[in-house]
Amino acid sequence: MLITFTSKAAAEVTMYKEHARRALELLNKDVNRGVLTFAETANAIKVLEAAVAESRIHPVSEDVVRDVDAHHNENGDDNEHEKPEPVSFSARMFPLLEMLHAAHKNQRDVVWGV
Repeated sequence: MLITFTSKAAAEVTMYKEHARRALELLNKDVNRGVLTFAETANAIKVLEAAVAESRIHPVSEDVVRDVDAHHNENGDDNEHEKPEPVSFSARMFPLLEMLHAAHKNQRDVVWGV
C-alpha cells in the first residue's frame, strides 16, 4: 500500500506505508490518514532528523546481510533475482524531510490519506 504526502509548499511524496510507518509513529500520527500542521512541522523536522542521525550510527545488522546473501550462491550469482540493494532510513526520509522544510518555510500543512 502506498501513502502520498501532499503540501502546497512542495511536490507530492509517495512511499510505501511500511516505510512511512516508522516516521509517522515517531510523530505520533496515524499511518492511514493525518495532517501535520504548520505549527507541528518544526518539531516533526527535529524528531525525524534525530531519528535519521541515530539510524546512521547503527550499521545494518548481520541478520539482514545473511538474509540477503542466503538467496544467492557462493559467487553472489542468482539467475532468478537481482541482489537487493538496501535503502537506508535516511534515504527514505530525505524527500519527506525536504517537504517538511518547505512546508515550515512557507507556513503550510502536510496531509496524507485524504
